[in-house]
Amino acid sequence: MAGFRLAKGGLIDRSTTLDFTFDGKSFSGHPGDTLASALIANGVHLMGRSFKYHRPRGVIAAGAAEPNALVELRDGGRKEANTRATVIELYDGLKARSQNRWPSLNFDIGAINSLAASVFVAGFYYKTFMWPKSFWEKIYEPLIRRAAGLGSATHEADPDKYEKSYGHCDLLVIGSGPAGLSAALTAGRSGARVLLIDEGSRLGGSLLNENEEIGGVAGFDWAQAAIAELASLANVTLMPRTTVFGAYDGNVFGALERVNDHVLAPSPFEPRQRYWKIMAKRAVLAAGAEERPIVFGGNDVPGVMLASAMRTFANRYATASGKSVVVFTNNDSGYRTARDLKAKGVHVEVIIDSRKDAAAEASGIPVLKGRSVSDATAGKIVSGVELSDHTRIACDTVAMSGGWSPVVNLLCHKGAKPVWNDKLQAFLPSNGDAQLVAAGAANGAMLLSEALNEGAEKAAKAVGDLGFTAKVDVPKCRDEAYKIAPLWWVKESHGKAFVDYQNDVTPKDLPLAAREGYSSIELAKRYTTAGMATDQGKLGNVNAIAILAEAAGKSIAEIGTTTFRPFYTPVAFAAFAGPFTGHHFMPTRKTPLHDWAEELGAVFVETGLWLRSSWFPLPTESGWLDPVIREVNAARQKVGICDVSTLGKIDVQGPDAAEFLNRLYCNGFAQLDVGKARYGLMLREDGIVMDDGTTSRLAADHFFMTTTTANAAKIMTHMEFCHQALWPELDVQYVSVSEQWAQMAVAGPKARPTLQKIVDDVVLDDITFPYLAAKEISILGGITARLFRISFSGEHAYELSVPADYGNLVARALMQAGEEFGITPYGVEALSVMRVEKGHVAGGELNGTTTADDLGLGRMMSTKKDYIGRMMAGREGLTAKDRQVVVGIRPVDKADRIRAGSHLLKKDDKPSLAGSQGYITAVAYSPTLGYWLGLALCANGRQRHGEIVKVFDGIRNIHMYAEICDPMHYDKENKKLHA
Repeated sequence: MAGFRLAKGGLIDRSTTLDFTFDGKSFSGHPGDTLASALIANGVHLMGRSFKYHRPRGVIAAGAAEPNALVELRDGGRKEANTRATVIELYDGLKARSQNRWPSLNFDIGAINSLAASVFVAGFYYKTFMWPKSFWEKIYEPLIRRAAGLGSATHEADPDKYEKSYGHCDLLVIGSGPAGLSAALTAGRSGARVLLIDEGSRLGGSLLNENEEIGGVAGFDWAQAAIAELASLANVTLMPRTTVFGAYDGNVFGALERVNDHVLAPSPFEPRQRYWKIMAKRAVLAAGAEERPIVFGGNDVPGVMLASAMRTFANRYATASGKSVVVFTNNDSGYRTARDLKAKGVHVEVIIDSRKDAAAEASGIPVLKGRSVSDATAGKIVSGVELSDHTRIACDTVAMSGGWSPVVNLLCHKGAKPVWNDKLQAFLPSNGDAQLVAAGAANGAMLLSEALNEGAEKAAKAVGDLGFTAKVDVPKCRDEAYKIAPLWWVKESHGKAFVDYQNDVTPKDLPLAAREGYSSIELAKRYTTAGMATDQGKLGNVNAIAILAEAAGKSIAEIGTTTFRPFYTPVAFAAFAGPFTGHHFMPTRKTPLHDWAEELGAVFVETGLWLRSSWFPLPTESGWLDPVIREVNAARQKVGICDVSTLGKIDVQGPDAAEFLNRLYCNGFAQLDVGKARYGLMLREDGIVMDDGTTSRLAADHFFMTTTTANAAKIMTHMEFCHQALWPELDVQYVSVSEQWAQMAVAGPKARPTLQKIVDDVVLDDITFPYLAAKEISILGGITARLFRISFSGEHAYELSVPADYGNLVARALMQAGEEFGITPYGVEALSVMRVEKGHVAGGELNGTTTADDLGLGRMMSTKKDYIGRMMAGREGLTAKDRQVVVGIRPVDKADRIRAGSHLLKKDDKPSLAGSQGYITAVAYSPTLGYWLGLALCANGRQRHGEIVKVFDGIRNIHMYAEICDPMHYDKENKKLHA
């Protein structure tokens, strides 16, 4: 044995050497190693520091339950914190760093916290930071935030790719140990579609770690033959390096495949990880069981680990965890570790068995029955143990086994409650769901023969329910008895003992929680933090439950378990995002006029999913305000064209279309004449304004609705609900046509002659096409179009709709037709300026809290019909006289720039939010009037026109004076609109 690497054996490739670093020091290992096994093989046992006391910590488990050996991997954008060293596959060039220590792992100044252990008891954070109150923001909170967390996240972008995928199968088998392989073989041979998933880097589960015998051959060899057969079946898919992290309704499972976590950098053509959504008709949970620690003094010292972990390191990774081992157990599986270590040449000092009547085979190793380890010698590595009778035994490693807990998490995700079993001293699944059943150790089958039989039988039953014929054919195997007598906490301990390693929860914290009224396990979990953080109590939960039960005077069954929720192990946000990041986060929607706007140099802004032209700068202009001023002036004085295709458009047809709209809108639509448009206001059920827009009647049974861009989908959903749930008797159909029509506004004194040039056979005068006219016409020699004489800018204006494919063509034609009139394209910034000048309400005012009356539109609410929101709109609170209503706002000093979000105070109030009378919802620089102006929501605003108020901008810490005025700043008589 060179160092701690065994001379032979294991599943590592000794012919290849892999170089890696830990905390800047260079080491080497072999393919097949984990970071943990390679570090132990190199004599490194200290791998981390605990969260609260910064105690030295080493590996305690060998898999996903590891709470101590959490490290940071990689650099730059690939940096990954809180990764378990026990599941990191070793690769050449791996860089790992320890966490939660300063200045170094070996000397951590944070360990001084141990001197304040009497303060850091259960609930200390509830009790410690209450006084004095003034200390919270300046002292307590900054200190807590600085101490919070273990590793640190990167601030750089992740350079790797991630994918999403979907899987479908007849039977999903979770876990590839003896029960999982038996289940997969049985189902696979029947012809059913089988998906076999395991979180390990290679399939085989516990058979990779144990010395078993199945069918007259070594368990590992049997597993390899089974895997080879499964791989040869076209109906079976094998997925190693994949963790099923959650079970959901409909037998849907979430899984994370670590495609390239085991290499330095993924291929540019492959993802690092792949998120799977798996739809399974049936599923077998064969996830095995986790060994539990025993609570005694110093049970967290590096060198103290689970017996099964020590056995795994020796059998699978050819690594001795120490050179002199003491085994401490309350069940028979501890003896297996002692025998395996002895067979590998590791010296086992003694087996200490808390049971007086233990009868397991010790293979000549001394056994002390009815005894317990009270303390492991503290320090950065074990140097010995002290028994409860004060006997001292020198050793450098302690293997402890406190029994086994079936991994029932996924069953609990679907609402199943584990049931306590006294014989096994464990919580077993209730197996009430036929779609997802447990088998093997996950179901409490602790014997190998039981696991093989259960896997086959559960699989046969599952695929049999689906119509497949499966034969149960299980090989004979060598069994070992399993008996256990409970031992949770060695109370004779003198040193610090831990129930939850990651949160430094001691066995004294749980009785304290019970005494203070937190005897419910769910409350105790949060009060003590036992079972929280990344390991989610995989190792410590049962010990915590047992100690709490004793303190509360209840049985373990009465206390029960905490609620297991997804995720079984942590999942990176990037995996859920998949490829949908950056510009791929959401699909980009380009309007049918996008190419036209791009040709003219538009600056685009993201509006939801849409790219909208915001302004059209000229080479001589700088910033955004210069082109916006020019565009507004053009629309006010000449003619402008604006892309409004992003408006929601809904086609409504049917004999009852008019009645349907009449019930949706608070103003009337039943009597709207054919060929006319009307502004409509839609309320929510609670009387608050939901949306506004124009609706045009193209025929007696045909309407064309427009909605705001932001609410297009919501209004469509609302209509679906109202029709299906409220008025199914109405004969009406509706469909979103937002993508089918390009729509452009043509506004300004020269809008009419510009449009007249492209319109076929229609005279656009006030007789044939008056204000609010809406007609289907043709343009440019036969292109179908719809023309509406409506205006959002306050000018003489039209909106023209054409089929989407003609959008760019028609926009270019309009530019040509209006060239002699100085036509100018304008974007949403200029449109916003004009709407603020005219006092038109939009998103800032339609904010989900305003009523029709707040917006100055109360007269639109019909008193002659019923409609959505009518009754609730009359509530006392929504009709109160002191409500905030829409007003105009303009600075007293015309040189001042008011800003959206600023609060309105009484003129003589000190600048603060205490006396806020309302706030500014929208602002704009008006080139028409020559100063900044805006709209605001102000308490009792209509009665305050002419009042001077103080405008307070708390973000910039500035204030000024402004006048409350009518929201319509420009052309109050609407002469321009009707010109």
